Amino acid sequence: QVKLVESGGGSVQATGSLRLSCAASGSTDDTACMGWIRQAPGKEREVVAFLSGDGLTTYYTESVRGRFAISGDDPKNILYLQMDSLKPEDTGMYYCAAKSRVCRLNDPYPVDAWGQGTQVTVSS
Repeated sequence: QVKLVESGGGSVQATGSLRLSCAASGSTDDTACMGWIRQAPGKEREVVAFLSGDGLTTYYTESVRGRFAISGDDPKNILYLQMDSLKPEDTGMYYCAAKSRVCRLNDPYPVDAWGQGTQVTVSS
């Protein structure tokens, strides 16, 4: 099994930046993709950004393109999400997620591993 631990959330004013990190441990050899899924109060869960296992392909939901950047440090098994030009609508709980074997980056469900989540709050 893969264990995921997020860090880096917090509160920031609009136009500010945050960087989320996700440390993966355990059986990571079969990981086909990893990424970030967020959930805002009263809204459905949303796939924000995903990265293929080889680090060559990315997916971003339209609302974050040009503002967020997903990357991975393969030797350290750490996934990052650099979030710039944050908006109040980016507020939510951000979960790191991983999927084994086969992955569609824009639709990674069902996810095989979830982190505990890290809260991001953007004030106007």
